[in-house]
Amino acid sequence: MRLLVFGYGYSAAAAVARLRARFERIGGTTRSPGKAGAMRAEDVEPFLFDGERREPALAEAVRGASHLLVSISPAFDRPEVVARSFADPVLHAFGEDLRAGHAAERSIVYLSTIGVYGDAGGAWVDEDWPCEPDSARTAARRSAEEGWLELGRETGAAVSVLRLSGIYGPGRNTFVNLAEGTARRLVKPGQVFNRIHVEDIAQAVDRAFAVRARGIFNITDDEPAPPQDVVAYAAELMGVAPPPEQDFATAPLSPMARSFYGSNKRVFNARSKHVLGMAYHYPNYRVALRRMWEEDGWR
Repeated sequence: MRLLVFGYGYSAAAAVARLRARFERIGGTTRSPGKAGAMRAEDVEPFLFDGERREPALAEAVRGASHLLVSISPAFDRPEVVARSFADPVLHAFGEDLRAGHAAERSIVYLSTIGVYGDAGGAWVDEDWPCEPDSARTAARRSAEEGWLELGRETGAAVSVLRLSGIYGPGRNTFVNLAEGTARRLVKPGQVFNRIHVEDIAQAVDRAFAVRARGIFNITDDEPAPPQDVVAYAAELMGVAPPPEQDFATAPLSPMARSFYGSNKRVFNARSKHVLGMAYHYPNYRVALRRMWEEDGWR
């Protein structure tokens, strides 16, 4: 079996680490020539992909891949691409290759985001909740999802869309922010967020491939929580004083940071448990932070 990863970043690398022994060959794409050496050191064959050009060697790898993991952001700032190819650069560049050969035997996992739901006013949402993206970025992501699901319907390939909540893990977490002095306790009444540890993302990719899953799955923890509570709990574990609370309404924030607080929802993950067989290792922020601190797995 051969695995090809489009977008060899943080989440994809964690999935590859879990799946490595199951594949005779693993390839991955990067935009940066400087990253190729590091990928080779991890036994991942590097391919350069700028999001547009269809290089022959990469096209051949697509046609020969039994499994595809797609972790590339959509082209939300290019309307002509969005209209023509569902916003997804992989579908745009390699659509013909994905439809060639034994396409029906291929398994594909597309990593998306719960941001496609938009704002639910704090309500609980599942995969059947109507999507109302509230930005060009999340609208393009929803279009990309549809493009991949349509490819599955057209070719018979097993295509699953994993909608991820806020990602954290080693090197990317509240402990790191506290240690670097960048943690903030922003308070917006009623605001909650779901989260997902990168190891649970890797597990979800593993399970989706194992059962040849089709359709959409929320990959998220069990307990949406106010962000300021997460910071306070991490500070308690570290034995340091938490940063002071700040009123979200008056806090100086970038437009991107402020936009994340414009969407408030609680996300169900039951389908991932029932269909994929997920048993989340990090079901809530308290379990996760305590384990990461006690095992020194946060750095």
